[in-house]
Amino acid sequence: MDHLHLLKACFLLIPAFLLGCLVFSSWRWPKRLPAAIVLAVVLAFGVAAWLPGIMDYLVSFSIMAIIYSILSLGLNAQWGYNGHLDFGVAGFFAVGAFTMALFVTSEPAGAMAAYAQQWFGFNAPYLVGVVAAGIMAGVVAYLIAQPILHLRADFLAIATLGIAEIIRLIFQNERWLANGPQPLSGITQPLSCLLDSANPCSWLPEAVKPALSAMAPRDYSYLYLVIVSLGLAVVYVLLETMVRSPWGRALRAVRDEEESAAMNGKPVKSLRVQSFVLGAVIIGVAGALYAPYMVTIDYSHFKPLFATFLVWVMLMLGGSGNNKGAILGAFVIWAVWSGTGFVTNYLQVALQNVAPDMAARMSFLRWAFVGLLLALIVLYRPQGILPEKKRVSRFIPDSPKK
Repeated sequence: MDHLHLLKACFLLIPAFLLGCLVFSSWRWPKRLPAAIVLAVVLAFGVAAWLPGIMDYLVSFSIMAIIYSILSLGLNAQWGYNGHLDFGVAGFFAVGAFTMALFVTSEPAGAMAAYAQQWFGFNAPYLVGVVAAGIMAGVVAYLIAQPILHLRADFLAIATLGIAEIIRLIFQNERWLANGPQPLSGITQPLSCLLDSANPCSWLPEAVKPALSAMAPRDYSYLYLVIVSLGLAVVYVLLETMVRSPWGRALRAVRDEEESAAMNGKPVKSLRVQSFVLGAVIIGVAGALYAPYMVTIDYSHFKPLFATFLVWVMLMLGGSGNNKGAILGAFVIWAVWSGTGFVTNYLQVALQNVAPDMAARMSFLRWAFVGLLLALIVLYRPQGILPEKKRVSRFIPDSPKK
């Protein structure tokens, strides 16, 4: 194993360790930590040694799967724990991504001002952009919740879908806000100076610079995988803690028996608004992680088919009401989506000269396959791969002792 692949494997250790902590989460910490460390070492260095040719693809795949995992967790906070049929995921996703872009970039000046326009540009640090994205998505959700959360089921779904489209069209048409139909580019990538030998980080110790010199800026995805993995870990721990608290059990009570919860003194309307806003904040954070990875974003990234219904399939497959299931479903469906992309590309090339009309329609096979998968989930596994646990308190055993 050469120096470059060894360095890449070191970057994979943190995501692999966090994966191990999730896989062995049912174990106690004295056993969980050693098991997670062993899994991290075997997984990271095993991939670097045996699969060096596809490491870059696996890293880019994992980054997008993690971002969709956070989206799935946000939807789980709304639907899984409080029963909000939210079809407006793409809207909050767009708010988070564009807010992040506006905060971390600088306002165009000089000749660039004639080609790129945006409301403001603070050139703020990355973490400030993440916090701002979550807050802005939460504020938008709070304003939306007031007139529509009294709706139920399909009416709420239609309302949230319409609001998401309004948000997307605002970003598409209002050029002063975020460059309108033109892409908003130049989004700052955090800690990119670590791999930039021409302009290294000023605070980086001189002893560390030679060790990182083997990696070029094109290898930035390995560093960003660490960042998004830590983001997923923070979101998962916070959400898991909240839903296992008395507040989380009150959300489930409102979801299952709203009238009974109200009779027992629970603030039903307030709890419904709180869960809706919480989910929107998490979705906004996912948008904040998505924008720097893409560097350039526009309204077309946030269409409902891609940024809403795919997330719903992920949550339904993994198991609504189960945060681990939400993450598992995101990885499985993103693997299916990526795999079908290779299949449709092959069929397009194979049928191009034989049946060009059919070759042009091959891309729709991906959605047909996802739709078929959703139908199978609803018919044969409606509870998902990892069903919701009815006992959520850590102080109550899963099964009564005899």
